Amino acid sequence: MSLKVSPQDALEVLIAVACCLGNLLVIWAVWTCGGMRRQPTFRFIVSLAAADFLVGAVATPLQVLADSRVQMSFYGCLTLCCVVIFLTQVSVFSQLALAFDRFLRVIIPLRYKTRITLHRCWWVVAACWLMAATVGFTPLMGWNNHTSMSQSNRSECQFLNVMSMSFLVYFSLYTCFLLPMLIMTIVYCCIFILIQRQLRSTSTVVSHSYYHKERNLARSLVLVLVLFAVCWLPIQLMNMATFYGTKFTVPRPALYVGILLSQANSAINPVLYALKIQHIRAASKTIWRRFFRCKDEPQSSQTSGSDNSSNPRKTRDENYTKSVETTEQGL
Repeated sequence: MSLKVSPQDALEVLIAVACCLGNLLVIWAVWTCGGMRRQPTFRFIVSLAAADFLVGAVATPLQVLADSRVQMSFYGCLTLCCVVIFLTQVSVFSQLALAFDRFLRVIIPLRYKTRITLHRCWWVVAACWLMAATVGFTPLMGWNNHTSMSQSNRSECQFLNVMSMSFLVYFSLYTCFLLPMLIMTIVYCCIFILIQRQLRSTSTVVSHSYYHKERNLARSLVLVLVLFAVCWLPIQLMNMATFYGTKFTVPRPALYVGILLSQANSAINPVLYALKIQHIRAASKTIWRRFFRCKDEPQSSQTSGSDNSSNPRKTRDENYTKSVETTEQGL
């Protein structure tokens, strides 16, 4: 089996490493903070981060393998390509669950904690992954290019050689990408309208603080959604142009840029979480201080006051954890 490595493959490997490190830090940050771990919203964020992590750890290496013209069986190549679609759909469905979670948080704030329990959240997360698997592995059930491929002697593994373009356009693009994006757009519009009404009608400081926090988090999640659309629409539109344009061929450099952009989305999300979501940012800083900062302290810290100088970091970590736990209602 011969494997050809191109500059695009090298870029994909770098993106994969960034995906793994960034999303692992997000998962770690949420899981080590009891306050975030007990909130339903962060369960969906962990689901999204796990999907993005697997994009870097599994999907991108498989994409490199599939586009390296490796000789393999048709269904072996098809399975590799299905994994890529599966993880993409996990991201879509996880963001859809996040949108409805925030909608319920705004529409039924008093009943939210009793209705949206952690147990039910795990069921929703499991449903997202199950639906994504159903969509992603549909080509293995027959919606593929096996008939046309079997008439030739080609055995090189390439994504568009094994995937049916009708599946990519009608099912993957229209039904499982554009439709959820439309639903999420409507849901977030409703969220902002409801929050604006509540801010105008309420007069208590507590209510104002609650809805301001809801609006800030909703804005952060909308930014994640917008960047997801920006990163994935180019490659989706190229597939649609290839399908409908009988004499149109997408330039190979443009195709490579579209693929890289779609993969880069999974590396961008952790940066957005850290920049826009306060609790994840604080938890990430805490982890960084604990495990990644240089352990060599200044000589002055070794004096008789060393015990006191080492306490501030611990105190900051404890104070942060307490602050998250006491502000759960603000998320």
